Amino acid sequence: MARAYKPKTHLDKLQYSPTVNPLVAPQQLKTKRRLVKSGRSEDLVNPATGEITGVAAIHQIEERDDAEFVKVFAAGVAASYELTKTAQRVFQVVLDQYQRTPMSRGYADAIELFWFGDGIEGRDVGMKEDTFKKGLRELLDKGFLSPKSPTSFWTNPALFFKGDRVLFIKEYRRRKPSAQDELEARGQQRLEV
Repeated sequence: MARAYKPKTHLDKLQYSPTVNPLVAPQQLKTKRRLVKSGRSEDLVNPATGEITGVAAIHQIEERDDAEFVKVFAAGVAASYELTKTAQRVFQVVLDQYQRTPMSRGYADAIELFWFGDGIEGRDVGMKEDTFKKGLRELLDKGFLSPKSPTSFWTNPALFFKGDRVLFIKEYRRRKPSAQDELEARGQQRLEV
């Protein structure tokens, strides 16, 4: 069963930012099951304190061809942000459009998502305009894109890039026992004695 997503963004009430990309700063999003942080690598570690002590790390490197790389990247981002199927499909369309956009400073600042005919710039994208808008709202809500003008959107440079490598970091932390858990554990110990 597909997850239902209730958008917070209304496409007809967007606040545009024509000169400054608000997504350049590190982002943080709380989903139902996790906290997702994005930023460039220097943003994910506190440079002042170097705070990453006590972490065991396992680093794997896999090579993929271009098509597979884009799929793995999109799937990893979609899973991290708990995107619905619709938003995943729209993210694929936006990634494709991003790849077509000229770069400046190592990435494309913004992309054009002009719906014309059956798709973006007249290219069929395999979905209706209403479906595209539904997924677009979720990408806006979750900080993938930010409105620049009615058909142009700033891209989050931590989630859109034209590089040849991506690193997904999944950190596991031990849950700290709640006061109730500790009381139950003490009661269990007393029964065993």
